[in-house]
Amino acid sequence: MKRNTKINLLLLLAVLALAVLPLALGLGDHKEQPFTGSDSEAETAITELEPDYEPWFSPLYEPPSGEIESALFSLQAALGAGVLAYYFGVRRGRRQGELRALARLEEKQDGAEARDDVSTPDAGKSPQERV
Repeated sequence: MKRNTKINLLLLLAVLALAVLPLALGLGDHKEQPFTGSDSEAETAITELEPDYEPWFSPLYEPPSGEIESALFSLQAALGAGVLAYYFGVRRGRRQGELRALARLEEKQDGAEARDDVSTPDAGKSPQERV
């Protein structure tokens, strides 16, 4: 097995462990909503420390439920990943195209030099000597 394949498999196993272990070990069982985002955790901590605190800003859109909020967040993450993947794909494609163009140019130059050297028996002679 190649070294890169081993590294990829180890990374995949690490990601799976990070996703599954908190659920399997029941790390959020003592909470009402065990796996809420950091925004709600911060809001809870702030209201416990400073009950009179008023936020400076309010959200432009407040989703009716946590599921819709999670779906919108997932959609935002997917769109961002798509934009990044497109950018890196275009960049890689351009680089590969440049390399192919350079390789073709070198092949043409090498082929032209070979034809000049081999195609005529008088290739090394001046025009006056060829006659």
